[in-house]
Amino acid sequence: MPSVAVKLYSVFFKFMLKHRLQNRIQIDDTINGSQQFGVTSRPNEESIAASNPLFTDGVATKDLHVDPGTSVSIRIFLPETCLGSHESDLKSKSRIRVPGSDSNQGILRRNSYGNQTHVQKNGFNHRRSSLGSVADDLGLKSENGVYRGYSPVTGKNCRKLPVMLQFHGGGFVSGSNDSTANDLFCRRIAKLCDVIVLAVGYRLAPEDRYPAAFEDGLKVLHWLAKQVNLAECSKSVGSRRGGGMDLKKSDTYGHIADAFGASLVEPWLAAHGDPSRCVLLGVSCGGNIADYVARKAVEAGKLLDPVKVVAQVLMYPFFIGSVPTHSEIKLANSYFYDKTLCTLAWKLFLPDGEFDLDHPAANPLTPGRGPPLKRMPPTLTVIAEHDWMRDRAIAYSEELRKVNVDAPVLEYKDAVHEFATLDMLLKTPQAQACAEDIAIWVKKYISLRGHEFSY
Repeated sequence: MPSVAVKLYSVFFKFMLKHRLQNRIQIDDTINGSQQFGVTSRPNEESIAASNPLFTDGVATKDLHVDPGTSVSIRIFLPETCLGSHESDLKSKSRIRVPGSDSNQGILRRNSYGNQTHVQKNGFNHRRSSLGSVADDLGLKSENGVYRGYSPVTGKNCRKLPVMLQFHGGGFVSGSNDSTANDLFCRRIAKLCDVIVLAVGYRLAPEDRYPAAFEDGLKVLHWLAKQVNLAECSKSVGSRRGGGMDLKKSDTYGHIADAFGASLVEPWLAAHGDPSRCVLLGVSCGGNIADYVARKAVEAGKLLDPVKVVAQVLMYPFFIGSVPTHSEIKLANSYFYDKTLCTLAWKLFLPDGEFDLDHPAANPLTPGRGPPLKRMPPTLTVIAEHDWMRDRAIAYSEELRKVNVDAPVLEYKDAVHEFATLDMLLKTPQAQACAEDIAIWVKKYISLRGHEFSY
């Protein structure tokens, strides 16, 4: 069973969540009662972590607005390992132990195939290097200690990292990509998986109902593909103008600009992003968005080139349906997110007159959802023992495995919904172990051929 502290915090969390949902209903009534156009604002309900372009704790961050017209934003998490050469990274990988090799504190978990394993908590030792010296060696641009990216014309030792799109939780009505909890979680994932994380700030309900949040997720994926093409164009133009001479950063990236003269090329992604190894990760309701984006990526096929979604991770997805499962009956009043509050969140998210628990956004096994499941990417599902949504997530994973899709399930004993991402639970051994398990599985699909991670 969860600890007494978790149970007490769950009571407080439910009270605050109910209060937030009631406020959303008032906002919805205001929107429906007024035909005027305008901007709605919300009070800050969560602590916000400021972006920091320095490699604090081994990760640098920056915020970008992908689509100013819809306020869709991303926070980029760039791990410090991007400054190292590929050869040195391979050497460091050979020294990494499988999570659970050097600690006395164990965590009991079981997978979808019925096997139980007892593993230890592990502390990954990440190499800290001098930013200035490494930057000078690799031809990287550093101004006043702030990493700015490097010129693709002169930088020849570019280390490319996979890209992961992360979608936060919050029941579609709350949460943000720059909250303190989400910032800490993304930093952890960026370091353990050795990937560039793009945390997506999608639109929330009831101001923007379905399919706004889903379309925002897909929009970021298309934006990523556009960035690759712009970077290639910028590199080509810079090479023609440079004539082999060393150019300033402003000379190489400034050629492709918008109507206001601002550069359209994101230098961090241009220098280090490898979108051909793209992973989707969704937390709670973000899992529903990730699954939608994966389906659309499958349907788009080569139209998304060079972006390729190679895997997705669904962390306790926000699935529901009209026919209740065993866990939905037994755990309906479970910790943090009970079924009543989640149903209210769905009513606020789905358009008026379209509320249906078997809506394609809610039920992953709704007939005719498309594309065929056999075309879906490998899917890792993380569930908690005390989460009423767990059975439907397991059922979705089982359907994927029936058509030979790699779709394991990691279930964590005595865990609750969002046990690895809630602010109070982020620093628990179980949350750390979950992130390590995700990293082990993800690296099967993002490692360069011939340099696969050894398990």
